[in-house]
Amino acid sequence: MRVGVVGLGMGLHLADWCRKVGLEVVVACDRDSGHRAVARARLPSAVLVERWQELLEHRLDGVVLANDFDEHAPLAIAFLDRGVHVLSESAACVDATEGERLIAAADRSSATYSFAENYVAHPHVRLVRQAIEAGELGRISLIEADYLHGMSPADVTGLIGDPAHWRGRIAPTAYCTHTLSPVLALTDAWPVEVSAFPVDAADPRSAVVMAVRLSTGALALTRHGFLQGEPASHWSWISVRGTRALAESVRADGERSWSVRVRTEGWATPEGHAREEERVPPPLTLAGEPVARAAEGTVLLLRAFRATMEHGEPPLVPVRPAVAASLVGVAGAESLAHGSRPVPVPAVTAEPGMTGSRTP
Repeated sequence: MRVGVVGLGMGLHLADWCRKVGLEVVVACDRDSGHRAVARARLPSAVLVERWQELLEHRLDGVVLANDFDEHAPLAIAFLDRGVHVLSESAACVDATEGERLIAAADRSSATYSFAENYVAHPHVRLVRQAIEAGELGRISLIEADYLHGMSPADVTGLIGDPAHWRGRIAPTAYCTHTLSPVLALTDAWPVEVSAFPVDAADPRSAVVMAVRLSTGALALTRHGFLQGEPASHWSWISVRGTRALAESVRADGERSWSVRVRTEGWATPEGHAREEERVPPPLTLAGEPVARAAEGTVLLLRAFRATMEHGEPPLVPVRPAVAASLVGVAGAESLAHGSRPVPVPAVTAEPGMTGSRTP
């Protein structure tokens, strides 16, 4: 499978993994000549160009979009209209109109749209999904998800303080897909309404909490941004409370952070007493070698993208849940602007059945 890559920051990292899962990176693009120079050493056989439109001139099976956060949808639509499979980083869209156009493009295309949301495939999320599918938890009533960075104030300012950079121009609610996508995948639900709150009124851009009502009736609480005290800088945590039991990732450092604690109350067990265990995800290997836990989601995501292109397998995260997760951030920004009042999530994704997201 021949793929192109747009954006050589995170895109260069994804290009490395593309090659490891058997995808040939034949062309890559970045506006920054310095990024292209770095890529030249790591992608010696790829054509390197400045403008993404030049990729449309190449014979490609797929394209990985890792350009600026708020510029993905126009490129995705252009490649879908050329019959090129798309794997797009977040956000999928910046508003409901763009989301509608993206869904329409994916629906009419001979190619597919996949959302590059690796947190859906992280080890702890997969373990929680197994407990849900086995019926251990019962009906889900509350689900919580964190995506937090423990960083110094100076480092945070360096990331979000420049309005010319995409991190400086997006709303603080926008970068929510690392929490919302696992929520939607685990619950098979649509987001209906959101209320967003700044964690610190004195520093409202640093971190937000969002309360999201789901179509199943469950409540999701998500936290993302920059807060201190987590075991790792790029911290992901998930907790699912059902009517019978709880499953949540272990809040610990190192290897245990990928494990999941499952607690079933005594009244729900045959033996009549509470049962609690810590479950460890099985190792993932690639070419016979173990994959680092933090990279498992990326490997499974790219394997799924290859299977979608080669064998017609469904995308790991298709276009509708991608748009839905992104629009929670859009509605959350409106909620913040109106004093955290509840705001409906635009229903451009609505269709019968479930979201279509899955965990591998």
